[in-house]
Amino acid sequence: MRLDGFGLLVENMGKMISFYRDVLGFEIKEEENTSNVYLVKDGTLFLLYGRKDFEKMTNRRYEYIKGLNGHFEIALYVDTFEEVDEAYRKAVENGATSVLEPELEPWGQRTCYIADPEGNLIEIGSWNKPFEEKDAGR
Repeated sequence: MRLDGFGLLVENMGKMISFYRDVLGFEIKEEENTSNVYLVKDGTLFLLYGRKDFEKMTNRRYEYIKGLNGHFEIALYVDTFEEVDEAYRKAVENGATSVLEPELEPWGQRTCYIADPEGNLIEIGSWNKPFEEKDAGR
């Protein structure tokens, strides 16, 4: 098996599409008014599923956490420490919830955390080197 992508079950499709497309730069691959929306970021498929539509399709009801949740995080990488600060500032100015302001961690990574409009955690981090070189020597 190969990882094809990952998805979020969302309550407010319009708000979530706007956030991931306009604030974080994900590309939308289809119309916004569908029950399943495909976005792509750096070649990775990112799906947004309408909660009600998914429940109808699977004939099940699910529980959803309200507010900030710690089930998982989405990690985004930028090449420099300065870009961490800039991406954090831009995201918060455009509606992201601040969870952790940018800071240099003891292991050498500068990182911060924000949350999307439905409380899912997003990390923005950097090892202060290009993406292609970030794992060399670790």
